[in-house]
Amino acid sequence: MTPAPDFEQLLRGAELRVTRPRVAVLAAVHAQPHADTDALIAAVRADTTQGGDVSHQAVYDVLRALTTAGLIRRIQPSGSVARYETRVGDNHHHVVCRRCGAIGDVDCAVGEVPCLTASADNGFVIDEAEVIYWGTCPDCSTARL
Repeated sequence: MTPAPDFEQLLRGAELRVTRPRVAVLAAVHAQPHADTDALIAAVRADTTQGGDVSHQAVYDVLRALTTAGLIRRIQPSGSVARYETRVGDNHHHVVCRRCGAIGDVDCAVGEVPCLTASADNGFVIDEAEVIYWGTCPDCSTARL
């Protein structure tokens, strides 16, 4: 298992002030990839060493700041609430279970960034492709109905 990064160093590297709520939220997103805001709030509040009494609004504000700084990525598959992950900068994609909503990472489809060549770029300089694969996860596909 990969050791946890130094969250304070990551914040400083992104020119963000190091605060307990920021460290707690970054740690929660690292520990729970693809978690939604409610799950992250619960994790931050359960971590009394860092977050503890952090308000909903503070968590939302921290998520926005971390996303803007490029430390986390916000994804929102169709029909889902926003979810967050710390895997940034590699243009990976996601696979989503149609039954339970589980989300997994999928490496780039083919080649280098932006993975897929658009049939027409309409004059844009494309630097990222967002692809979501839909299907049924192993647990749901083997579960009895």
